[in-house]
Amino acid sequence: MAVIILVVILLAALHDSDGTLRFASYYGDHMVLQKSPQKAVLWGYGPEGKQVAVYLTAATVLQKVISAPVTDGIWQVTLEPVDAGGPYSVRAVSDSSICSLTDVLFGDIWLCGGQSNMLFPTSQIFNASEELALSSKYPHVRPFMAGLNMSKTELIDLIQVAIPWSVPNTSVLAEFSAVCWLFGRYMYEKLNYPIGLVESCWGGTPVEAWSSPRALKQCGLLPSEDNPMLKNIVLWNAMIHPFLNMTIYGAIWYQGEANAAYHKDKYNCSFPAMINDWRMAFHQGSGGQTAHDFPFGFVQLSTNNKNPTDDGFPDIRWHQTADVGFVPNIRMKNTFMAVALDLPDTSSPYGTIHPRDKQDVARRLTLGARAVAYGEKDVSFQGPFPKQILLTELTINITYDQAVSVTSSEDIFEICCSEKNVSCEPESHWSPAATVVWDQTSIKLYGSLCPPSKVAALRYAWRDWPCEFKACPVYDASRNLPAPPFIISRYAGNQNIWKST
Repeated sequence: MAVIILVVILLAALHDSDGTLRFASYYGDHMVLQKSPQKAVLWGYGPEGKQVAVYLTAATVLQKVISAPVTDGIWQVTLEPVDAGGPYSVRAVSDSSICSLTDVLFGDIWLCGGQSNMLFPTSQIFNASEELALSSKYPHVRPFMAGLNMSKTELIDLIQVAIPWSVPNTSVLAEFSAVCWLFGRYMYEKLNYPIGLVESCWGGTPVEAWSSPRALKQCGLLPSEDNPMLKNIVLWNAMIHPFLNMTIYGAIWYQGEANAAYHKDKYNCSFPAMINDWRMAFHQGSGGQTAHDFPFGFVQLSTNNKNPTDDGFPDIRWHQTADVGFVPNIRMKNTFMAVALDLPDTSSPYGTIHPRDKQDVARRLTLGARAVAYGEKDVSFQGPFPKQILLTELTINITYDQAVSVTSSEDIFEICCSEKNVSCEPESHWSPAATVVWDQTSIKLYGSLCPPSKVAALRYAWRDWPCEFKACPVYDASRNLPAPPFIISRYAGNQNIWKST
């Protein structure tokens, strides 16, 4: 295993009163600070009551900011906006004490959070050696990784740094999140300016661990006394709250597997609530520099079990979209999603729950970021989704919101029948509806066990493992973006989508 530089910062040292001038734990040489038009925030520790002057220097630039007096051992300054580029040097000076940062770049900061599929290191993906060999070609994509720690109270700084800010190399990236790195690398290829990647994730953790008490309260959830890994708020406290003062551009997220069996039915509330709470907290913590609605991308769950005993994964996939089926939507604004249900990995040595194809995941995230986070026009980033379901005498006709590429299936679509015009639930009885014929934008289904007039709901790909690798029945016209799963009731939710002859 590649050697990781481990920097341990004891909690007691965060609050000691020796007056040593220093930056907070997540500032360091080779780091990326958020570029203009936002303003980067710098903070650290210093002698009580003293002034700290911060100098930002480059070949032709000298910017000086004088902070307010050090209060309770902490100083904080906000730089004027700095365009993308570098390198710069940063010096904090108080009386005769100086601390410095070198090789500092300005670009966009992306926070990468979640559980084990975000933690999954670059050394374990398909074609890992080739990917690692490319590291030296991207010196302006800089990784940082928080150490894995929990806390019962909100911390102002990290307990531990697992990988300090680094110029990418093989040994560092071998242990760094593959999805985070690949996303940053692909975005750099489009943006052509520095990207800072902050990894803060922990395998096997539910969304509640990453949520503040405020967010949990919105969903009727309280701090938990379960197994320590499932305790609510402990990772928010130790691995997210410390970053609030840092100006960031956006976040990406890969999580949900743990919630397939833990507060599953609350996820359609807890996940959107966490996103909105992070936005509010980062905006306030940075003095308004991080956008109040910063872009948030996530990976919809991939696969785990070909023969599951429950609907945990499909339920969570649906709840990840706040039960809408796609993002952005009215409950999840300024978000983007990478559908990954068509990327199973039967032979993954790390378990089927950990597919090794992170390249396609990151590419799909990148498309969403380009369209949503950066406003790039004419970027297709969403798979096809139904805009109309027409019930005829013999068939169910689905019209999609874009051109589709279709292969036949006997059972990927399912219908639920009702004699009493009541809505169906995932646990209701569902029967297959075969694809009969299709054209550029629509598919006709035939359900032999249920006449169309009695159809109360339609669902697609509602199973843990709906298809083999890149072989689901419905994609966009380019066959790059799979249609996301859905469950649409005729008598609840968006009833306007249903039509009948």
